[in-house]
Amino acid sequence: MALIGSGPSGDRTYIVTGPTAGIGRQTALDLARHGTIVLVGRDPGRLDSVRQTIEGGGGRAVPVVCDLSDPASVRRAAARIIELGLPVAGLINNAGIMQLRPTKNALGWDMTFATDHLGPFALTEALAPHLPDGAGVVFVCSAVEDPERRFAVMAGFRGGRYVSAEASARGQWAPGGSKLPGGDAYATAKQCNLATVLAFARETPRLRFNAVEPGFSPATGLSRDANVLLRALGKYVLSPLAPFIKYWSTPARAGQVIANVLLNKSGGTGVYYDEEGRPMIGSTLARDPQFQDRVVAETRALLLTASALPSPGG
Repeated sequence: MALIGSGPSGDRTYIVTGPTAGIGRQTALDLARHGTIVLVGRDPGRLDSVRQTIEGGGGRAVPVVCDLSDPASVRRAAARIIELGLPVAGLINNAGIMQLRPTKNALGWDMTFATDHLGPFALTEALAPHLPDGAGVVFVCSAVEDPERRFAVMAGFRGGRYVSAEASARGQWAPGGSKLPGGDAYATAKQCNLATVLAFARETPRLRFNAVEPGFSPATGLSRDANVLLRALGKYVLSPLAPFIKYWSTPARAGQVIANVLLNKSGGTGVYYDEEGRPMIGSTLARDPQFQDRVVAETRALLLTASALPSPGG
C-alpha cells in the first residue's frame, strides 16, 4: 500500500481538523513552522483565510473541505488527502462541538457525537494505513469524560454516559447524567475519543496515538450556539484569567501543548497529557481495555452500516 509520507527528506506535512478558530487555529499556526499543513474543516472561506495567514508567514497550507458529522464527506476528504501525496507525519483530531440544542445529521445521528467521535474515528481509520511508521496521531480529549474529575463535576458534568455506539448516535445516554444541555453527548464523545486512542495504541504500535486534555479555554468556539453575551464573556472577561486558574488554558497555550505532543517522538504511545503537557489518567472506564475494545468494535460496526448507504448529499 502506498504511503503518503514518502516525500523528500526533511519535508513534513501535518493534518489539523477544525483549524479555523480557537485551539485548532493556534495548533495549525504552531505546526506551520515545521511543515505543510492540511487544513480540514467545513467552511471553504474560513479555511482559505487560515491558509492565507500561514502562507503570509512563509508557510504552506492546503485546505480540504470536510464535514466530520457526515461519514461520506469524511471518506471523500481522506481520499483527497491521500491523493495529494504529501509526506504526512501527523494528524491532529481537534474539531469538536458541544451543542446546547441537540440536532441530528442527515443520517439521524446526534450531531455532537457524530462530529466529535464518529468523524475523527473514521478519518483516522481511513488515513492510518497510509501513514509511515512513527507518524503521530493526537486526539484532543476532555477530562469531562471522567465522573470523578472534581472540576468537571463542579461545572455540571457527570462523565461519559456510554450505552453503545448505536445508542449514542441516536442521542441516548445512560441514566444519571448531566443537566447541562449537551453535556452527556459531549462527555460521552470525549470518553470514546480517549478509549479509541488507548485501543489504537495497542492495535497499531507502529504509529504513535496520544490524547491531550487542553484545559478549559473560555475563548474557544466549542459551543457554536451559545448566545452572543456568553461568547463575549468568555472571550473578553474569562479568557484573560485563564493562565492563572488551575485546569484553565488559552488557545495559544493549548495549541503549543498539542503541537509539542505531536512533534515529540520520544514520548511514546497511548499517553494522555494534561493542559501542561504532563501525563495524566482518564476515567476508570476509559482505561479499561475491554471497554476500549467495545467502543472501537461498535464504532466500526456503526460506520460500516453508514458506508453502505448513499451519501445524503448525493
